[in-house]
Amino acid sequence: MLEPQSFVGRTSVSVAICTHNGEQFIEEQLRSVLAQTRVPTQIVVSDDASTDRTVEVVRTVITANEQINPDSSTSFSLIINTVPLGVAANFEQAINACTGKFVALCDQDDVWLPRRVEAALDAFDRHPSLLLVHSDARLIDEGGAELAPSLFRVLGVDESIQRTIHRGGGFELLLRRNLITGAATMFRRELADIAAPFPQGWLHDEWLAIVAAAVDEIDVIAEPLIDYRQHRHNQIGVRALTVREKFVRMIEPGHERNSRLLRRSRSLALRLPDIRAVVPARIEAARQKVLHEERRSLLSPHRMLRIVPVVREVMTGRYGKFGRGPADAIRDLLQPLNPLG
Repeated sequence: MLEPQSFVGRTSVSVAICTHNGEQFIEEQLRSVLAQTRVPTQIVVSDDASTDRTVEVVRTVITANEQINPDSSTSFSLIINTVPLGVAANFEQAINACTGKFVALCDQDDVWLPRRVEAALDAFDRHPSLLLVHSDARLIDEGGAELAPSLFRVLGVDESIQRTIHRGGGFELLLRRNLITGAATMFRRELADIAAPFPQGWLHDEWLAIVAAAVDEIDVIAEPLIDYRQHRHNQIGVRALTVREKFVRMIEPGHERNSRLLRRSRSLALRLPDIRAVVPARIEAARQKVLHEERRSLLSPHRMLRIVPVVREVMTGRYGKFGRGPADAIRDLLQPLNPLG
């Protein structure tokens, strides 16, 4: 392991890259990071017990960069896990090794566009209270060909949602559903200390985003700043669902999903009161989210017996505040709550 070094400076930027059997794409990704118009001061690669040539490729890129750019101000840190931690825990480990004032998250199989770091830093310069920023991304296939639509289009981050986030409404939006993809995210390093430790059940990017939105401000950049690769080995990916796929998802058994949402909402509601910067209104909103998910988790396995409690929950307005509104209400009425439902 190469020990991380300390950097001082307003624009010091660390990049947290997590790898696992990523030899196919990691060289291209690292070279795109090194080719930024604002080159990062530190690159941390945390490998999660790869069994292929990932670590060897990373070391080759490090050596080549040192030979080509002997005066480079970029430091590399390589962490090698002998036992896999999983995506969220591995990213937490990588982030903890970052020493820059800003941290950019990075997947092993994407490609950064040249202004990825510069554009994010510009957003932080414009908004001193900004804790986290997330950009759009071009979707590409395994061979690098562009796919349509863009990441924001797939996630439904339309102009209305972007305006809401610009006006400081990110926390309320994230209580409904996640809109943040870590591969296109940069945040102030102090956010990691506020959010640590990452609770089980939350992905690293989702947790960082909702904590940032609870504490202060998050924002989005409509400009695509990375090529977000979609391929058969993605650990976490994104794509637009067809109408048929949406319907199938609507009628899939819902018990496991409801239990997961309840666990996540409870962990959020427990943590927010311990963060001094979170205002009481957001703590109360998190508690109301728990109440909503508790009501959903108690629904009867028999569809007819769900009608009254679902209608009552609709009348409270919580389906709209903490989910997808009528779509979630219909899902709760239709979904079997167990495989025999």
